[in-house]
Amino acid sequence: MSILHKHKNPEEAVDTKASTEEEVYEIMRKYDRESNTRIWEGVPALITKWIIVAISVYCIWSTLFSVAALEKRLTAFIALIIVAGYLTYPINKHHVRTNYMPVYDIVLMLVGAACFLFYYFNYDGMARILMNQYKLPVLYVVVGIVGILCLMELCRRCVGVPILCVVGVLLVYTFITLTSSRGINQGTSAIICKLFYSTEGVLSTPIQVCAKYIIIFIIFGAFLERTGIAAFFIDLANALVGRFSGGPAKVAVISSALCGMVSGSSVGNTVTTGSVTIPMMKKTGYKPEFAGAVEAAASTGGQIMPPIMGAAAFLMAEYMNITYAEVALRAILPALLYFTGIFIAVHLEAKKLGLKGIPAENLPKMAKLLPKAYLLLPLVVLVVMVSTNTRTMQTSATIAIFVAIVVGALNKDNRITLGKIVDALESGGKGTITVAVACCMAGLIAGCITATGLASRLISGVVSISNQISFVNPSLIAMFLTMICCIILGMGVPTTANYCIMASTCAPILITMGVPKVCAHFFVFYFGIVADITPPVALAAYAGSAIAKSNPMKTGMNATKLAIGAFIVPYIFCLNPAMLLIDVTAMSILQIVVTSLVGIFGVASAMNGYLFRKLAWLPRILICVGGLMMMDPGALTDIIGIVVLAAVVAWQYFGARREPAAA
Repeated sequence: MSILHKHKNPEEAVDTKASTEEEVYEIMRKYDRESNTRIWEGVPALITKWIIVAISVYCIWSTLFSVAALEKRLTAFIALIIVAGYLTYPINKHHVRTNYMPVYDIVLMLVGAACFLFYYFNYDGMARILMNQYKLPVLYVVVGIVGILCLMELCRRCVGVPILCVVGVLLVYTFITLTSSRGINQGTSAIICKLFYSTEGVLSTPIQVCAKYIIIFIIFGAFLERTGIAAFFIDLANALVGRFSGGPAKVAVISSALCGMVSGSSVGNTVTTGSVTIPMMKKTGYKPEFAGAVEAAASTGGQIMPPIMGAAAFLMAEYMNITYAEVALRAILPALLYFTGIFIAVHLEAKKLGLKGIPAENLPKMAKLLPKAYLLLPLVVLVVMVSTNTRTMQTSATIAIFVAIVVGALNKDNRITLGKIVDALESGGKGTITVAVACCMAGLIAGCITATGLASRLISGVVSISNQISFVNPSLIAMFLTMICCIILGMGVPTTANYCIMASTCAPILITMGVPKVCAHFFVFYFGIVADITPPVALAAYAGSAIAKSNPMKTGMNATKLAIGAFIVPYIFCLNPAMLLIDVTAMSILQIVVTSLVGIFGVASAMNGYLFRKLAWLPRILICVGGLMMMDPGALTDIIGIVVLAAVVAWQYFGARREPAAA
């Protein structure tokens, strides 16, 4: 970070740092709902902090040791999330006053938590009542309705309106469907029984996964941040590529990929690493909208970067019923293509603009960084333990937390303290709120779809539309429609909750259409993630534009162009699973890797519009087509693709050599 500003006056350096931190805070509040929090100071701040810390500790204990019934564990978990949520998030960012919580928020917090605690304390006697779901007592119906409404209001505050609109529409549809066939009383009773009291609504798979796995990984990520690993990643990227042409942009790609891998938030990663990398890129000569786009695209791509994938890798293993090691293996080539495409694009942009790298004297030395490689130990321990099935995922994450504490204690430049441990528990607790609430909404979506039979209608509709367009592969139409759904549902939702929603709602559509299960889950995961850089609601791109002080829409469009691999690769591996290294030999893996990398070079060149010189429209189209054909695993497409690519490259190369002579 020292390469950003050099001040002769120490007070000027302090002022600049403070100004930067304030700007980052404001950007986070604007684009990241998780940052729109209440302001607590003094005794109220301590009380709130220790309540959230206690919730984190309880959740860790419950995940590892509780033997209570599933419903009791989940209702207690959600009740605590509601308490922490209303203590943290105001009704909106314009109604924030220091040490102030309005009466209506206190009421919502207490009533919402009480609804789930009612279920918790009455669980043992509820079995007989719930057997007759059409005749729930009025009290049970009221408790269920109020509990769901309090959760939805908390969702509006910390997750956002898009997913809430989907939930609201489905709830209205479910109410109309069931009450029209069963009457108001029986229909309402059936809805509440399904969505609130059974494990097919709020308490369904998404929140079960959240309470069992996600919270531990979020807390682990909070501890990992306190070890100073983010600064290590940025310094490492600087040492590796900072000196090359357009070095700062390449630093942004590598550091954001590494930091985003464990952060679980595209927007958060864009702002934290972007506050360092975007000014570097602008100072080097990149246009502001390009600098913001590079950071947004790379930070978003960090969520698909194995082996952690923003903690989603562990959840994908659970959902697909395969090993974690297999998930990480399948993710390698798509992630490699994604970041190779961005890396090539920033290199070509640097060449086009004639940009230089960072002077060697301003870069960290690799010899000084290698002794700090021990900061990676928590990640190594986690990955090894999970991939070898030495411990369960939640136990492995807990052990990795203790390893992170030890590693942090050894880092003399950023030593972990008791205060940082408490801060990590608080940060982990706060980070869990948004994910847990989003998972509850995902459960409501899944519950409404199954209660009304809408799932089969949606699938039938997609199949019907796909089959009516006879000149296009029906699977392609289904993929396109699913992609649109994923982008809409993924707007502003954190990575882990995002995947839970996509796995519950969108993946079954593709699986029904004959797409292999692993491919379907990777497809919906990728398109849920790229929602953060896809206009018109490209939150990560808009956050990058705020730091770069550029046009938000132009930044979003640039980010989409840079991340083109994420829009192409999912279609390819659904049509040809060899891209995910399924049913392949060692030689075919080598062929796929080489041809795919050459192919992404062609696509990235076409999107950038420059190779050895500016590309005219015809060679631009040709090199894009050739690149796409090489990315599709297959001998014939590879041969055609390499011929087209070679022709365009030769045309460009010799044309560029003749230009100076002609001048």
